[in-house]
Amino acid sequence: MAIIDADAHVIENERTWDYLDAEGQQFRPMRLAGTGKDEGKEFWLVDGRLKPLRRGTLDAFGAGQLQEKVQPPEHSSSMEDVAARLRHMDELGTDLQVLFPTMFINPYTDRADIELAYSRAYNRWLAEIWRQGGGRLRWAVVLPLRTVDEALTEMRYAKQHGACAVFVRGIECGDKMLNDPYFFPVYDEALNLDLSVCVHTGNGSFALSDFYAEEAGFSRFKLVGVGAFHHVVFNEIPKRFPGLRFGFIELSSQWIPYALNDIARRFERMERPFSNDVLREQGIYVTCQTSDDLPYIIGQVGDDNLVIGTDYGHADSSTELFALKTFSEMDVVPAATRRKILDDNARALYALPEVG
Repeated sequence: MAIIDADAHVIENERTWDYLDAEGQQFRPMRLAGTGKDEGKEFWLVDGRLKPLRRGTLDAFGAGQLQEKVQPPEHSSSMEDVAARLRHMDELGTDLQVLFPTMFINPYTDRADIELAYSRAYNRWLAEIWRQGGGRLRWAVVLPLRTVDEALTEMRYAKQHGACAVFVRGIECGDKMLNDPYFFPVYDEALNLDLSVCVHTGNGSFALSDFYAEEAGFSRFKLVGVGAFHHVVFNEIPKRFPGLRFGFIELSSQWIPYALNDIARRFERMERPFSNDVLREQGIYVTCQTSDDLPYIIGQVGDDNLVIGTDYGHADSSTELFALKTFSEMDVVPAATRRKILDDNARALYALPEVG
């Protein structure tokens, strides 16, 4: 059995922006140290706004034993030393990681030219990381969704350079939900390229982020992803693109029965049939956490469409560096189910070859 981390991260750094092309260099983010209540933190200055260099801080969650649970080696999380990342994966018993971005979880610009420049730079950086990773570091492509033709071009480049998924947030382009026909060309191309569409925790709306600026992150990050699941399933988007796989990443899995029950009741009122096995039938996968009530969740939705990740590189409420090892030893989950979640399901979601 292989051990696949379905949600790991890279931390963007100066090396990332070295991949900006000549035209994009004018938009290179400035790295700044925080002051006052933000002393000790670092930020990127992007399009006139400060964006955190990292997601989550140990100060917010304590230190001591927790630090060992969430804090990987610095050069490993930033990918300044890809070999160090691979060595740490060996220590953790992880065969393969699927990499997601950090800065792009938040809205960072409403300008199409900046979005395009950053997407291109990030994707070329990840292509180089993949090349050095020897097949063990796959990744999700970041798209310039304000220019759909350019987004499709980036998808084709990424597929040729190790990408296995498309990174999207529950709200994109400031005000568009994922059931909007605007995104249908992206979904169609993802199907053609055999890339999954992964809705990662986060959002692309400055208005929403500013409104919820003082809350813990549940409303502006987690609930946006749960809402996107509802939009996608209720509007039967997977049925429009048979064979396309959707992933809902870093949201836990406790909410799945609630969301499906709500959709089922709405379908019933409209006198429309609704399957009780919608995840499997429509190719929808969700990352679970070791803190979820997994026997209950599996009893409700089965074990064919759950995957698990560590949130490697971050320090927030979803992060658990040893999640895969912990889960592999959870006797409350049958061994065959643990194998599916750690290996088979992740390979199905990301269309990965046999590994390990």
